[in-house]
Formats: sequence, C-alpha cells, structure tokens
Amino acid sequence: MALDFSLFTYAIGIAAAFGGGFIDSIAGGGGLVTMPALLLSGVPPHQSLGVNKVSACLGTTVALGNFARSNLVLWRVAFAGIIFSLVGSLAGSRLALLLDAAVLGKVLVALLPIGMCATLLPKKERKQAPLPHSGPRFWIPVALVCLVMGGYDGFFGPGTGSFLILAFHWILRMGLMQASATSKVLNLASNFAGAVVVIVNG
Repeated sequence: MALDFSLFTYAIGIAAAFGGGFIDSIAGGGGLVTMPALLLSGVPPHQSLGVNKVSACLGTTVALGNFARSNLVLWRVAFAGIIFSLVGSLAGSRLALLLDAAVLGKVLVALLPIGMCATLLPKKERKQAPLPHSGPRFWIPVALVCLVMGGYDGFFGPGTGSFLILAFHWILRMGLMQASATSKVLNLASNFAGAVVVIVNG
C-alpha cells in the first residue's frame, strides 16, 4: 500500500520517532508518542503497529544495553520468561492482524489511555522481603506475567514496559531497578516477535 506524505508530515514523524526512542531508552512508553503520531498522520492501523514495533525494538535495545552494563538484569528470570513473552506476542500480533482496519483503529485509540496510565503511574519502592527465585510460587507468576504482557505488547504495545515493571515489583517482589532492567529483556522479545509477524504479513 503506497502512502504519500508531505514534508511537514515527515518532519512530524521524525520528531515523534526521536521523542519516542528517547523515552524508550530511558523508561519505556515511547509508543505513546509514536503511535498517535502515526495514526494522526494517516498511516493505517496495521501499518502503524508494524512501524511502532520496529522502532520500539531499537529503543528497547538501547535501554537494555545500558541496564546490562550496570549488571542490573536478573538474567535467570529474563531467560525463563522469554519464551512466554514470544508466544504471547505472536498470538497478540496475529489477533491484531485478524481485525478489520476500522475496528483496530478504534481499539488502538481506546487502549492509549490505558498505556498512558501505566506509564505515568508513580513507581515507588515498596519495602518487602524478596521472594526466593525458585519453586512454583515464583516461576508460575513469571510465566503468567510474561505471557499476558507479551500478548498485550503484540496486540498494542505502549505501556508494556511499565506494566512489566509494576508486575515484577509488586507480584515478584523485585527491586524497582532490577524490575525495570529485567523487563527490558522481555519487552524486547515481545517487540521482536510482533515486528516479525507484521513484517512477514506485509
């Protein structure tokens, strides 16, 4: 599908991509900038999802690199959750592609406030005894959180990183910095899976 844009629209798109990438590299939530910009520029909903997924992969990779250098990523948790993030994202992306463009556009607009609330929600450190990283009490929630958030990310995206941080901190009792760092691995996995699905489907 050929899309013809004015230079002004390209300029707005570039500015939105820069702003979204900057936000993604720090805390996540860049899709709250890029997704509305794409939709308002006249990019169809399915293509907006695809473009947003590719740009989110880049921003999340930069953020993960920064956290990894600081040794904040809990790799054991990240590797355990990756497969569930991938499966959830593949399913979510496929569901989005099945929806009619007009319906998907309305759904995406309706989901934007949810992603914004997750991103802007204050993330205060909660004093709590950490859970041991072993046994079903820990690993089952890891799998469920990654599967559900992967599905959300594949279908929509913005706010996924914040949802993961909150879930890891409140449910799995990770410190906020470790939760943020570890979430980047899983967010990158779900972004990558979603990007592959939309690219394969044109």
